[in-house]
Amino acid sequence: MKMKLKYISILICILCTFLPISAQNTISSARGSSASGRDLGTHDRNGNPIDTTAVTDAKTIPIGLHQWKVTRRLGNIVPIAVDTLHAGFQNTNDPAGPTGQYNYLGNLGAPRLSRIFFDRKEESQFFFTDLYDQSVLRPEDVTFTNTLSPYTNLTYYKSFNNRNSEERFKSYFAVNANKRFGIGFYIDYLYGRGMYNNQSTAFFNGGLFASYRGEKYDMHFIFNNDNLKMRENGGITDDRYITDPLDMAEGKKQYTSTDIPTLFNKIWNHNTSYHTFLTHRYNVGFYRAKNQLPKDSLQTATDSIDVETEFVPVTSFIHTLEVDLNGRKYITQDDAQNRQYFEHTYFGNDSIDKDKRTSVRNTFGISLREGFNKWAKAGLTAFLTHEYRDFSLPDTTDVPDQRIIKHYKENVVFVGGELLKEQGKLLHYKVLGELAIAGEDAGQFRVEGNGDLNLNLLGDSVRLDVNTYVKNLNPVFFYRNFHSKHYWWDNTDLSKIMRTRLEGKLSSKKLGTTLRAGVENIKNYTYLANTSVPITNSAGEITSFKNNAAVKQYNGNIQVFTAMLQQQLKFGILHLDGEVAYQKSSEQSILPLPELSAYGNLYIHAGLVKDILQVSLGADVRYFTKYNAPDYSPVIGQFYLQNPENQIAIGGCPMVNVYANLHWKRTRIFLMMYNVNQNSGNSRYFLAPHYPISPRILKLGISWNFFD
Repeated sequence: MKMKLKYISILICILCTFLPISAQNTISSARGSSASGRDLGTHDRNGNPIDTTAVTDAKTIPIGLHQWKVTRRLGNIVPIAVDTLHAGFQNTNDPAGPTGQYNYLGNLGAPRLSRIFFDRKEESQFFFTDLYDQSVLRPEDVTFTNTLSPYTNLTYYKSFNNRNSEERFKSYFAVNANKRFGIGFYIDYLYGRGMYNNQSTAFFNGGLFASYRGEKYDMHFIFNNDNLKMRENGGITDDRYITDPLDMAEGKKQYTSTDIPTLFNKIWNHNTSYHTFLTHRYNVGFYRAKNQLPKDSLQTATDSIDVETEFVPVTSFIHTLEVDLNGRKYITQDDAQNRQYFEHTYFGNDSIDKDKRTSVRNTFGISLREGFNKWAKAGLTAFLTHEYRDFSLPDTTDVPDQRIIKHYKENVVFVGGELLKEQGKLLHYKVLGELAIAGEDAGQFRVEGNGDLNLNLLGDSVRLDVNTYVKNLNPVFFYRNFHSKHYWWDNTDLSKIMRTRLEGKLSSKKLGTTLRAGVENIKNYTYLANTSVPITNSAGEITSFKNNAAVKQYNGNIQVFTAMLQQQLKFGILHLDGEVAYQKSSEQSILPLPELSAYGNLYIHAGLVKDILQVSLGADVRYFTKYNAPDYSPVIGQFYLQNPENQIAIGGCPMVNVYANLHWKRTRIFLMMYNVNQNSGNSRYFLAPHYPISPRILKLGISWNFFD
């Protein structure tokens, strides 16, 4: 029955995608906010590679198609390149990321955490869904499109296994009613049965979006829903099933991944979210002629001439509204199993934990716009934000097997400003400051700055990016308060977290080289830790642990240094893309990071059939040095520091994939043999302690673009 429902859902998605849409009017190009020379990024909304150098032409993209994102606070336009890249498609559905930089639990859609510390996102107030960023889109991740004709992208991924295949279907649709107003939707359906027992994922994410970009009024609207169901197995019971399979085979000639026992068999996490986002602004300004007549013009008063005018915004009045409704259920159906493994069981036989969050955030701003005259070299914005939060958690009760729900209500008021320069080709920058002046986060502040300098040196496009910030942040709510069946804390004495970072990146387009380096200092680093209690036998030997977790705060300073080299080489049809990252944490026992992470992709790329068919054949390898990577807790759905009495190192084992990419007109296809070196070397193919990645398996991906 589940299989039938799944395919019915996919069929409905496809039919909805092809609903008849009326023809639209001619579309103008993007307005002046998309300044020439801006960084269009190297990945699309899902972290997939995009072609930042592609030339828009009628053969690949309809003239007039352009895409952008908006900033979350003030709704500023951030142009992005349209995804037309031939290379890298084989990694677009890999939970480990396009260069294998994420730790994850082995199954498609499973929680993941970047090993590159500088690429980790700041925790949200509902951090349970932060680790699902491969599927969950924040407002700043949603792509808006302005298109000459209705635009549709359909993408399908599948892994081939008779019993435990993975599938994912994605649809993106956009259409314009006229040159200023566009609407669209996206759908992301993911189902991973799990290559190991009790590890299935079933996600359905979707959203609607609309935009209006007029002379005096701009609007961007998003409504989306996330529905994430994940079965938790707690990892395999013994790593030797992977590291020493012959010793564990018990006389069998062979066994499959589904023969390996797992810690849990009746535990689920279910996250649901509803998000509404609206940012809009009204612009006050004046009209001026686009092309002024030269001073020596012979035009007389009797001449009749049409002068094309343009609107120049001077001041903008901005409003941004965010409404978030989040719910989480932790479901257990084997109380005896739970009591055997966990140190605490607070709610008797009650099988469900429920956590909820409601947030309403309003931002009001007034902006003096950049470029309305020759002296206005940058835009200046002042804003005021109010955020209302309501969290509900289970609370103690004197009645056995029952509990009450406690609400925690918070109100916070922020004031801030932004200095922004987007226009021109040489230099762009943004400086933002924000201070919480009242409420739960009073005293919290952040000052963030980033900029880019673009130079043409000896025929090469050289770009220098700088990113810096100083943040003094109140730990998010669930660090301060969390109640569940097995974990419980109320931390009223946590200090604010002070973070200071300076990072630079130097890129050469001609050489295909990017150098990136940075340093960060963290005071009062706040983290989750495994505080399991050891159980010993009569001889004093540790036989097992009773699991527990707690929030810890390191009151000293931690420094993190990162240096990264990315290089693209080409010799005829032979290509080599590489990435090497070095990291150093001054407190490896508290903030563990691999010192060295590397990625290499060797392939041949050629155009066939008069360049209509593009073919890439190659192999890539991922590697990182051994370190005590964060463990994973099903109770909170988070990575946490390993128990120092029971640590296990992962890494030191390369993982190789072999693939073929084909790009035919508007269709892309890949075939990949994943983890081809499964049984070579030490076979320690783990990306999280006790969670092995999928064994060798064949994967397929197909993506179609339609423009009618």
